[in-house]
Amino acid sequence: MRAQLTKALGGVRGMVEAAVPTIAFTGTYVTTDEIKPAVAAGIGAAVLLLAVRIAQRSNPQFVLNSLVGIAVAAFFALRSGKAEDAFLPGILLNAGYAAAMIFSIAVRWPVVGFIIGTVTGDPTEWRRDPGIVRLCSKLTWLLVLPCAARVAVQYPIYLADGDQSGLLGAAKIAMGWPLQVAALAAMVWLLARGRTPIERKEPA
Repeated sequence: MRAQLTKALGGVRGMVEAAVPTIAFTGTYVTTDEIKPAVAAGIGAAVLLLAVRIAQRSNPQFVLNSLVGIAVAAFFALRSGKAEDAFLPGILLNAGYAAAMIFSIAVRWPVVGFIIGTVTGDPTEWRRDPGIVRLCSKLTWLLVLPCAARVAVQYPIYLADGDQSGLLGAAKIAMGWPLQVAALAAMVWLLARGRTPIERKEPA
């Protein structure tokens, strides 16, 4: 189960690929104070990572996710002319993720169960065992925490007066893959505490 979860979340490489375009965007903007070069740097970094994936014939899923994310961020920034608006979609997305995951826990269909199900090939098999449902709920809470923390820290910065793009970029990088790695480590620790709880019915 630990291996399946790591694979589904992209591992360390997937997390790094998600961070690089943001680093390129923020670093270029802080250096040049220009939105268009910063957007070009962010999109260029994502395209380069995608080219490497294609050349290696490996799964480009997480690079494509990063490319879509930086493209949406670029649209917001170029439309308003404010670099900090590039970070608004990410804040809203994290808020939406947190709300959706909390709802999934409340209705006892935790998101982590579906993440594992997509890897195993059966999206709902895990739902048949109450022990697995409880475990997936705990694991889903560990994914909620980084999303909620990002919103709690970054949204007030976004609302502050003045150009906050540099601070937002630093916050997004610091709270991006490091928090995701921490959440994954916590999941691994939780799974390592004992065998996955499985309740089996006795044959009739």
